[in-house]
Amino acid sequence: MKEFAFTPEWDGRTPLYEQLYRYVIDEIRLGRLREEDKLPSKRALAAHLGVSLSTVEGAYGLLTAEGYLRSVPRSGYRVCPVLPLGELPAPPPAPQEVPEPAAPVLDNCFSTGAVDTSVFPYASWARLNREAVQEPELLQRGHPQGDLPLREALCAFLHQYRGVSCRPDQVVVGAGMEYLLDLLLQLLDPAQILGLEDPGYHSLYRSMENFRRPFVPIPVNGEGLDPHALAASGAELVYVTPSHQFPLGVTMPAGRRTELLRWAYERPGRYIIEDDYDSEFRYASRPIPAMQGLDGGNRVIYIGTFSRSIAPSIRVAYLILPDELLADYRARFAHGASTVSRYEQRVLARFLSSGQYARHLRRVGNLYRGRCAALTSALEAAFPDGKISGNDAGLHLLFTLPGREDGELVRAAGEAGYRAHGLGEYCRGTSPRPGTLVLGFAGLEAERAAAAVGDLKIAIDRSRTRGVRLPSSGEGA
Repeated sequence: MKEFAFTPEWDGRTPLYEQLYRYVIDEIRLGRLREEDKLPSKRALAAHLGVSLSTVEGAYGLLTAEGYLRSVPRSGYRVCPVLPLGELPAPPPAPQEVPEPAAPVLDNCFSTGAVDTSVFPYASWARLNREAVQEPELLQRGHPQGDLPLREALCAFLHQYRGVSCRPDQVVVGAGMEYLLDLLLQLLDPAQILGLEDPGYHSLYRSMENFRRPFVPIPVNGEGLDPHALAASGAELVYVTPSHQFPLGVTMPAGRRTELLRWAYERPGRYIIEDDYDSEFRYASRPIPAMQGLDGGNRVIYIGTFSRSIAPSIRVAYLILPDELLADYRARFAHGASTVSRYEQRVLARFLSSGQYARHLRRVGNLYRGRCAALTSALEAAFPDGKISGNDAGLHLLFTLPGREDGELVRAAGEAGYRAHGLGEYCRGTSPRPGTLVLGFAGLEAERAAAAVGDLKIAIDRSRTRGVRLPSSGEGA
């Protein structure tokens, strides 16, 4: 029997069985216990060390489970083959961290994706969470399309506020727009060309490139996506933001919506994907009803999210599928589970059905209306020759300076300490308005608007001065 030089420490910090377990491992690794060496019996070792039998049993049990010892019938415990540490291959050197390129720290108050989280309904949300946690059934796996109470609440709200006509069984809830778009592309024919608004979401263009999805830019004019250009493009699918086109901010009139629907009805398999991303915020009139409500032929796929209206971290988005695609979805994806926590779904369902969401929208709508007005007034005062558009809805506006270029304005904004984007960044063809900034205002407090615009003006005026060639001493009268 192998002699043990193990001395237990009775300080209570480390259990005795763990001390014995670590001692045996160290002896094996140091080569003092070798392959097929026999260890003392559990009773003999317990008596030798003055510990309980359960202590030795616990240590031997762990060592056996991890492959350091094996139990041999009528022979006791023996050491298993273990490669000494000195014979292990040296680990490869850790890869050197590639430093990210240094970028200036700029103020994001003009971001088009910003929201004001200070108006998040903390008290209501916390109370609804406390209620939801008392429901043990929410610990069980939920419906793959999302919990029925949330889908019912969504249908009721969308019908009342957006004119959407749908049934709860048509709704698919998912963790964000990106996830649902990925799912949707799997349902649609991969050979079909997708028409994308130009200008439009540059992230959407990148996604289509990553998915290797065939797509074609379709120009947008003052009434939204051009249906004649769509008809000539060869596209069989089209992605539109008709209520508040991103980034131009125009609203598609009823006549053009009808033209798009007529295009979809002309051939089987054609669909319109309607992204209603910020339709809740309209400052000059009531929200325009969704195109989906006009669709009598099941050709509009409606998609929406709560990221802008509640908070970006509320990763809850939804699809409303036409019946034909719904059948395909159930055949292919009904075996899975919802990607959104059932607790989050239940909280959101009650937030909607209780009327708290509508009250929240009125509150944040008034806040953003004030911020839009403050930014508009500041721009008009600082730049009398500038043009502002798209400021009657949504969370961004367009600011154009005649005779300037996007890049010049973006650089000037950066020199002033602000991150801004030019309209040309969202274009695949020629920008329809050179010298245009796309400015979000949801993250810009009304009190800061004048100062921020003042900073922009100083930087832009300075860039204009740099661009003027002064006459030499021999030139001029």
